[in-house]
Amino acid sequence: MSKPLMRIPLPGPLPPALIVPRSAATTSGAIAALTQFLTAAGPTKHGDPKHQTVLLTGAGISVASGLADYRGENGTYTLNKSFRPIYFHEFVASHEARKRYWARSFLGWRGLKRSQPNAAHIAVGELGRKGLISSVITQNVDSFHPHAHPDLPVVELHGFLRSLVCLSCQQLIPREEFQADLARLNPAWASFLRELIESGALDTENPHERRRRGFKTNPDGDADVPGAPYTIFRYPACPTCLTRPPILKDGTKGRVETDADGALSEKSDSGILKPNVIMFGESIPQEVKAAAEHAIDEAGRVLVIGSSLATYSAWRLVKKAFDQHMPIGILNLGGVRKEEEFFPDHEHVVSGESTVRASLPAEVILPQVVQQIS
Repeated sequence: MSKPLMRIPLPGPLPPALIVPRSAATTSGAIAALTQFLTAAGPTKHGDPKHQTVLLTGAGISVASGLADYRGENGTYTLNKSFRPIYFHEFVASHEARKRYWARSFLGWRGLKRSQPNAAHIAVGELGRKGLISSVITQNVDSFHPHAHPDLPVVELHGFLRSLVCLSCQQLIPREEFQADLARLNPAWASFLRELIESGALDTENPHERRRRGFKTNPDGDADVPGAPYTIFRYPACPTCLTRPPILKDGTKGRVETDADGALSEKSDSGILKPNVIMFGESIPQEVKAAAEHAIDEAGRVLVIGSSLATYSAWRLVKKAFDQHMPIGILNLGGVRKEEEFFPDHEHVVSGESTVRASLPAEVILPQVVQQIS
């Protein structure tokens, strides 16, 4: 059995981006190189995936939708050097950590919910319809890919925020239901959210403007209001476990206790809901890992879009493709983890047919690539 795969970030800054070929430093050069890369093998009558490209996308592809990324020009790590995401073991072990997480998520969910796929996601769908893309592996939890191109296979490597999952019974619960429960249990926070909406702090996509209004947004639907009283926040129990307490590994019945309003008590050891995402430090399910590896194995080449590959679970997939001598392409603003390993002969590359590396916005480049191919 293969070892579990964990979502582990790479701390610290990344080196400047390589540009391959050199002409890809310009918008027109990058469009030409990516067009060559995507069409080099060419689609076949039967849609043979070995003649197609698998995409691996990260937070950078969703920035144009108004969502924060980690390492971009206005990314969370760039603007907030002290930011530290919650880790899985902290969420599981600490009632106080969960209160802080759900309070911030309660505020951040509206921004994520109102956001829509951007031109880059739409372009991916067009490339899929042209027979050039076999599938998409995404690190993102915003569900933009399945919404923008439902007919193109998508592996959501790190899960998705549209549902919650119970740590005890594995029941999935729609996020909208949970959000309504949070508002009911925390009327003061619900009122505060309405004030933020009225102030326009949630409507601007400019991170500097949001911060000026006392509201910071981070990736994965996280929002921070400095000085907010997170310790008073309340969150509900899993409704299934509340009705039928689960049986624990030692054979005893799990304890699910709530207050009079239905908020989970810190005395509970079961019925804890978490977002259906792979948190940092959490293992990716074996079936998801297998699906991602299968998508790599079935394709003929890999194109990374909007990811610095700072998370090992993503980097290793590209390394797997490279070890199989598959052509590698990267379209990402800024540096990428150990990218020099994927472009050992980059100084001698003169076209994008076998490899391409550009540092430009995906929402600008990809639609023009589609137009060029058309």
